[in-house]
Amino acid sequence: MTGNKVERRHSLFPDFDDWFNREFPGLPGWRPAGAAHSIPVEVTSGDGMYVLRAALPGMDPEDVAVTVDDNLITVSAEHSESEEDKEHSEFRYGSFRRTVRMPVTIPADEVDASYKDGILTVRIPMPEEKTETRRTIPVRRADDTTGGEGS
Repeated sequence: MTGNKVERRHSLFPDFDDWFNREFPGLPGWRPAGAAHSIPVEVTSGDGMYVLRAALPGMDPEDVAVTVDDNLITVSAEHSESEEDKEHSEFRYGSFRRTVRMPVTIPADEVDASYKDGILTVRIPMPEEKTETRRTIPVRRADDTTGGEGS
């Protein structure tokens, strides 16, 4: 049992959607009108790739969209409710969306997305590291005859 401890997330990728797409304490099921459900995600890095995994159980890959804009990646989906009568349902229907800020600009043409067993996996190549453009230049005395013109 976790008690009243606040869940702490250890992430390098801040995501403010969590603040607005969760239920308010004491008001179960309350959501702002028109708000999309939040999608649980995890982001890892290694082997020259960032990998974003999103839990989207029961979705059809054709109903999932991944968009990239600068350093933001957005996963959105829509799950339509079936027409059959139900006596009870805890399934979530409607639109789902999650935007994650990555630490680098995303090379849009090189992103790959796949869906299997309810998990969307998006692979984002890390940009090649740039050579260091900052360095310390040694300063010599102007009257030093070994390093150039004297004064």
